[in-house]
Amino acid sequence: MPNKDVFEFKNVTKSFGHGKDVTVAVKNLDLAIKDQEIVTVVGGSACGKSVFGKLLLGLLKPTQGELLFRGEPIGDQIEHWQEVQMVFQDPFTCFNQFLPIRRQLEASFGVFKGKKPSAKEIKRRVDEGLMAVNMKPQEIEDKYPFELSGGQMQRMLLARIFALRPKVLVADEPTSMVDACVRAGILDYLLKLKDELDMTIVFITHDIGLAYYVSDRIFIMHDGEVVEAGDPDQVAFSPKNPHTIQLLEDIPEIHREWIQR
Repeated sequence: MPNKDVFEFKNVTKSFGHGKDVTVAVKNLDLAIKDQEIVTVVGGSACGKSVFGKLLLGLLKPTQGELLFRGEPIGDQIEHWQEVQMVFQDPFTCFNQFLPIRRQLEASFGVFKGKKPSAKEIKRRVDEGLMAVNMKPQEIEDKYPFELSGGQMQRMLLARIFALRPKVLVADEPTSMVDACVRAGILDYLLKLKDELDMTIVFITHDIGLAYYVSDRIFIMHDGEVVEAGDPDQVAFSPKNPHTIQLLEDIPEIHREWIQR
């Protein structure tokens, strides 16, 4: 695995508001994400992990500190999105409810500007992306987002990623709205896609079991800070921080077999 850093956080803090109303979402982050690495950021609600993801995508800028992508500050956002894409937790906020789904999937290739594939190639890649998430292309013909279920819409977000083939994927609870069978298939396909495209993946989740299954490294976040980091075995079997221990204790008994191996 290459050791070159894709992202580097240098004492990054992101806050919202002013004066007495200021809220610090992430604070004093010093870490790096390496090329072709799978990193998972784990934490409870309001710990700052979704803000972390939006910083990676360039949707938010640090209030303090420096965030580098391949050694440089994030510049042109459209160019950044050619290499870095995100799967958001709520798929319905990511699609225009008044435009057909296929039209929106094909329009996603607009980020490539002058390097945009041909219309035939775009259609082929969209079809392949749909089939990768167990959706037949004809199932969405002339369909609008409000005509699909939450799970189906989550698969539309993943189909878009499979079609665009970014070098970095930030996945915020990517399987939260699909059933267990589809979830396992999507995770396996993401890992296969990672190997085929030498992709870097950053998962964002509350599910430490998912993190253990897919990750090269795990970051535990609490109250805007990374309180523990390490490889999956280190974090799962030798946790140091009480917040990590609590996350492990919150795993239902029926799902604890993986941690006892």
